[in-house]
Amino acid sequence: MPSATGSAPVGVTPAGLVLAAGAGRRFGGPKALASDADGVPWVEKAVRALSAGGCDPVLVVLGAAADSAGRLVPAGTTIVRAKGWSEGVSASLRAGLEAAASTPAPAVVVIPVDTPDLPAAAVTRLASRASDDALAFAAYDGAPGHPVVIGRAHWIALAAAVRSDAGARPYLRAHRAEAVECADLWSGADRDVR
Repeated sequence: MPSATGSAPVGVTPAGLVLAAGAGRRFGGPKALASDADGVPWVEKAVRALSAGGCDPVLVVLGAAADSAGRLVPAGTTIVRAKGWSEGVSASLRAGLEAAASTPAPAVVVIPVDTPDLPAAAVTRLASRASDDALAFAAYDGAPGHPVVIGRAHWIALAAAVRSDAGARPYLRAHRAEAVECADLWSGADRDVR
């Protein structure tokens, strides 16, 4: 379970969190193993976007095909293994928040691995909201999307609230998270099929 305050003093730089543990049933395999047309792994693109957008450290949550996917994660990135990954995104999010609690980060910027076109500028826009009590999500012409920024003060309650494959969206809605428009930066589209 994540700590509300962690063992280290809270810093000013948010951590980045890539959720890449799923089996990708609709996709035809784990998205953590997917690459773009030039052969660049999606997980590498996700780590780059978070790093370039101002996140440090960057954590990648793996589950399905974790050994193979781990070889695609850039050096210097923390790999987190989600024990109950087959339960859905909730297990990945809990594992990521627990790992983030050991860092001094005041917040995490969360993205799924299936947003390979995510520009660092969208991460920067959300990361600028990072604080202990932050709760915000990128919106695309009003529709909710990623990245999402979650302040440390919410980690315990969110970890307890997430269920199966619903993720953080119900929690964000219930707590009136700030919508940060990002449609000027990119489409916000994730990739559910090849």
